[in-house]
Amino acid sequence: MTSESVESEKAAAVPEVVALAKVVAKLRTENERLERLLSTTGVLERAKGVVMAQSGCSATAAYDTLTHRANLAGRTLMEECWTVLGRLPSRPPAPAERDGQSAASAGSPDSLDSLDSLDSLDSLDSLDRLPRQAGESVLDSPPTSLEHAAALSALGEALTRVANRQELAHCLREHLAGAAAADAVMIYAGPVDGGLDLVGHSGLPASVAAQWRRVPPLAGVAAMEAIRSQEAVWLEDAARDKERYLLIGEPPGQWPTRAWVPVDTGGVVGAAIGVLRTVDAPFPAATRSLLRAVARLCAGRLRAFDTPRRRAAGRATELVQATFDVLSGPAVLLTPLYAPSGEVEDFRIDAAAPESVDVAGRRGRQLVGLRILECYPTIVGSPLWQGYLDTLATGRPFSGGPFDYEEVVAGVPRTSCFSARVARLGDGLLTSWVRHDVTERRRQRLEDVQRLGNLGWAEWNLVTDTVTWSPQVYTIFDRDPALGPMTREELPDHLLAEDVPVLSQVARRLLDEGRPVDRPFRITTASGVRHLRVVAEAVLDANGSPVEVHGFFQDLTAQRRAELALVESERAVVSQRGVLETERTVADRLQHALLPLPEQSLKLADLRVDVAYLPSDDGVNVGGDWYSALEMPDGTVLFAVGDVAGHGIDAVATMAQLRFTAKGMVITGSSLTGALDRLNTLLLHTSQAHSTTATMVLAVYDPKDRSLTWAHAGHPPPLLLRGGRAEYLRHPKGMLLGADPKPSYSEAVCRLEPGDHLLLYTDGLIERPREHIDEGFTRLADAALRELGADGGGSLGALLDPLRRSERRDDVCFLDVHMPSDTARADS
Repeated sequence: MTSESVESEKAAAVPEVVALAKVVAKLRTENERLERLLSTTGVLERAKGVVMAQSGCSATAAYDTLTHRANLAGRTLMEECWTVLGRLPSRPPAPAERDGQSAASAGSPDSLDSLDSLDSLDSLDSLDRLPRQAGESVLDSPPTSLEHAAALSALGEALTRVANRQELAHCLREHLAGAAAADAVMIYAGPVDGGLDLVGHSGLPASVAAQWRRVPPLAGVAAMEAIRSQEAVWLEDAARDKERYLLIGEPPGQWPTRAWVPVDTGGVVGAAIGVLRTVDAPFPAATRSLLRAVARLCAGRLRAFDTPRRRAAGRATELVQATFDVLSGPAVLLTPLYAPSGEVEDFRIDAAAPESVDVAGRRGRQLVGLRILECYPTIVGSPLWQGYLDTLATGRPFSGGPFDYEEVVAGVPRTSCFSARVARLGDGLLTSWVRHDVTERRRQRLEDVQRLGNLGWAEWNLVTDTVTWSPQVYTIFDRDPALGPMTREELPDHLLAEDVPVLSQVARRLLDEGRPVDRPFRITTASGVRHLRVVAEAVLDANGSPVEVHGFFQDLTAQRRAELALVESERAVVSQRGVLETERTVADRLQHALLPLPEQSLKLADLRVDVAYLPSDDGVNVGGDWYSALEMPDGTVLFAVGDVAGHGIDAVATMAQLRFTAKGMVITGSSLTGALDRLNTLLLHTSQAHSTTATMVLAVYDPKDRSLTWAHAGHPPPLLLRGGRAEYLRHPKGMLLGADPKPSYSEAVCRLEPGDHLLLYTDGLIERPREHIDEGFTRLADAALRELGADGGGSLGALLDPLRRSERRDDVCFLDVHMPSDTARADS
């Protein structure tokens, strides 16, 4: 709903304009008549055939007869055709051949038995043979029962007395209650914006009608789907339908079955008739055929109606609207809407003055077409509603008020206070009113703006030297309102000393030259220093001298504190970054001292060992990954790969401690499991403040029997490439270092063969964010087998190139222990 004003359409009610309007209206009516004739040629020709058979007249005379009957009865030509076809008596079908005549000749209009042949056709069955709307077929519309034929005939008669869409909905419900078990009827029409308007309804609770009065162009609306596809939508399974559609009513199960039948009105979007039933059973084929016929029958009437927002109640309404367009106050023209019992059930707004505004913000001609009780339901039973009824019944003007009216719009309570005057004009009512709450509402809104924006206005009359403050200014200055506004002489006493010269200078420019002021300053209050802003301008007299000053003060204390906190935070970030960069430099240098070469190839015993170290892409932290490969005094070769949890100087220092201690223990004769056990004790003892943990693989290769004895502490297993296959060695028992004071470790032995590759690595090679560790193991095995190969070819660099090009969050250490194939030949 919008509250923007709509520009009034100026219509001069002069005789020439009225005459021209009549000509245009006549031409438009004739054009619509011709269009309807063209779209329903089958119905017209069938009705003409009936008249010709009954009276023996020509086709032209039959057409004139139908036109004359329609004019006398106040019907359209097509309504008369439907009435004629609906009145045909039903007889048993004529035999295919009678007295030697074929069925074709018996059904011919020129035969003597043509009347019998025509009368023998069921009227609704014949109508189903007429051209259908898009999406329908003969199979979709089986013959309808005689009861349905009678209902359609009666409906055709009743439609001639329908004056608007709301009456059409009541008429449909009345005639479809028995034939189609209809409990409620809804009529939706589409405006140019692609949405739908509920233009008529019957049997629907007022709350439901108000909720579904306007449907935006959304998916999941059955009426919208019926109009767009031009095919009927049958909702016969409430549990399934509510998953696909937005069902009308609460709960949706109060109408288990519903039908939405499109109506070809020739408009941009069209219309749809909805039939809601409490019957929990599918629509029979005959009922479906009946509802399609009803939709075709109503098409002409719906085309004849204007949309609710633009309808006009004849020339009188046009004159009233033209008069309203030049009025300066609010006023509307109300047309009473009557129930079948004859009582007034509602009023419709058919004209509105430009300054007419309701509680929802609708203005002027946006109100035209609205219904009083649908839009303002709480007015029923009020003195104003009774005044409407009394004035309509007696003709005596009504004047009353003030009235308090409260409505909830979009979940927000809206209250207005007004006095109203009502007078009868013809069959309608002229209503005008005066709002008493406008000034109060504006004042409240101004106070809300000042409170929410923490600002207040001030005025200074330089002639009388009087100052006026709004209540919010007293709050900003933390001043008792009983003391009144500060004078010009008092203000400097509350300013910070360093702000006094600058503020005095801009004040002189304002008072002497009339130059506007926009300046921050600070004052001292009982609650502390406050940061304020003043914006002011001068009002000049005829000689250009300032006589008044208007402006506002705004409290910026919270904003200023936030700015200062942000500056302090930025300084802390810069300082912390400097500390981290310094720490990284130290850690990086220490790491390079321990692992001087990022990549190298070593010859140890009868093995070729390629080692590599790749630092992470993190620009601040340094990891604790490390490796070691050296030949020991007894001719064996020691391999070690480890990873210390964490980053930074502490991780690098722990890494150095483990690296050198592990080598020293193994060289001096300690077993692999004994070394791991002592390293666990060392880590627990030296890292109690940091709770550091680490993983490690220790391996000793003996060239005498080419055996590799290894143990691990929670580290990923080595990968063995042999004979075109890649296989991870089975883990011996081993626990993370620094996790348990009583760990358990064991050893495993692997015998190397010529051409083997044994890969030792840290977890940075296999771990990736949001990926299972098993995927990393598989990726490493596939890549190693592809690059190193079964023949011992390839290189470590080719294996690590993809890793160099990708983003790494952790360091990587990698050892490729390779026994060349020529080792076997050398032994032989």
